Amino acid sequence: MSRKRRRHTGDDTEVNLTPMLDVVFILLIFFIVTASFVKEFGLDVNRPDNSKSQQETDKQNVLIEITKTGDVWIQRRRIDPRAVEANVQRMLAENPEATVVIRAHSKAKNGLFVRVMDQARQAGAVNVALAAPN
Repeated sequence: MSRKRRRHTGDDTEVNLTPMLDVVFILLIFFIVTASFVKEFGLDVNRPDNSKSQQETDKQNVLIEITKTGDVWIQRRRIDPRAVEANVQRMLAENPEATVVIRAHSKAKNGLFVRVMDQARQAGAVNVALAAPN
């Protein structure tokens, strides 16, 4: 007799998933709406074309190299990072249509790169490009 009392009579024991699906759809809509307002900021980078030979581009461009140790080289000559503007002004006076090409080592500090780029623009360079390191 005790066995009959313990048996379940097959009550409706299903789990209702409708509220959980409602919450999932509301979260999905929330994430879609908020994701559309995220904007990324960055620098505009103009890379030089590889169609010209290296010698032609060296004559037409002002090459600034930044090493991983923070040294700044202009036209294969080491200079003080604070003197970039004066050197670029001098070189642009010789060739006003020259493009300033900055080649920074991948381990160089970004702040130094930005300072060099700002000084080149203050010197009057209209075209400032970033080149991939060798």
